Amino acid sequence: MSRRFFTDTERVILETEQFKVTVKRYETGIESLTLANSCGFVEVLPYFGQIIWNAEFHGRSLRMKNMFSRPQPAAEISDTYGCFAFHSGLLSAGCPAPEDTHPLHGEFPTSKMDSAWLEVSEKSIRIVSSYEYVRGFGNHYHALPSVRLNADSSLFDIEMRVENLSAYAPMPLQYMCHMNYAFVENGIMTQSLPKGAFKLRSTVPAHVTPTERWTEINRRIVAGEIDADSLACAREFDPEIVFFADGLCRYGEKAEFRLKAPDGITFFTSFSTKDFPVATRWILFNPDQQVAAFVLPGTCRPEGFLAARKAGTLIMLKPGEVREFSVRTGVEE
Repeated sequence: MSRRFFTDTERVILETEQFKVTVKRYETGIESLTLANSCGFVEVLPYFGQIIWNAEFHGRSLRMKNMFSRPQPAAEISDTYGCFAFHSGLLSAGCPAPEDTHPLHGEFPTSKMDSAWLEVSEKSIRIVSSYEYVRGFGNHYHALPSVRLNADSSLFDIEMRVENLSAYAPMPLQYMCHMNYAFVENGIMTQSLPKGAFKLRSTVPAHVTPTERWTEINRRIVAGEIDADSLACAREFDPEIVFFADGLCRYGEKAEFRLKAPDGITFFTSFSTKDFPVATRWILFNPDQQVAAFVLPGTCRPEGFLAARKAGTLIMLKPGEVREFSVRTGVEE
């Protein structure tokens, strides 16, 4: 798909009985492609880390409240943090500790993709981006992020394929499908994990400045005085409140997570626990940013490269080895 398709005004480049694809270029120069079906749409930035800028189904936006009216050119994801989802990783991921040398959430999120194309069938449509990372005396990989939308469905698939192109050297791999779901007032979170699988984060990352009230909220969660599966008290979650669930494989081959609103609308996510053995929950509420990321599937905790290596959760991809990841998410049908 040539970048010449993208214009300063929105235009349709493909329309079938089941799908419509529109493209545009933001004033900031970033190209946008929207896949739409009868239930809603997913807006993707195909040449910019294949960030999923927005998603909306049955009239409900999935995206967190944020401060960005449009995507911004950025070297790090925090400089354009208005998206629904991004790919965190791949050589390193998460919030770097002081001893780490990688950017927040790694090198991939805002990478400039080499090419992108559409794959269309009667029942589904898929946008694929291609990116080759190579560095002299360093790592060399090929990444294929994609988004697949099915006909008449409010669920869609976020996928990533990574291949180590080195002829002899293994490469480190950390990956998280970082979905920034909208905050749901009085929402209830459920999961196919046993009660107590999610544990409150015990560390304090560099970007979090604890307050007296925040410390008290953490104490009350640990004591069971605040329901960790409810957003009823979450308006006070500033700075962020984060939970981790590790070793998901012991709970089954597949994990499912839901965030249900009082009006019955339910956000849904499922994935393979073999691919994603760690789940993170991230909740934040303040006047500028409101998010209830009820699950972030990952290969490890998002605490940086060195923490993953120390914990033994850092993947070392052999020369020529391929890893594939897939997450199904959206509004439950």
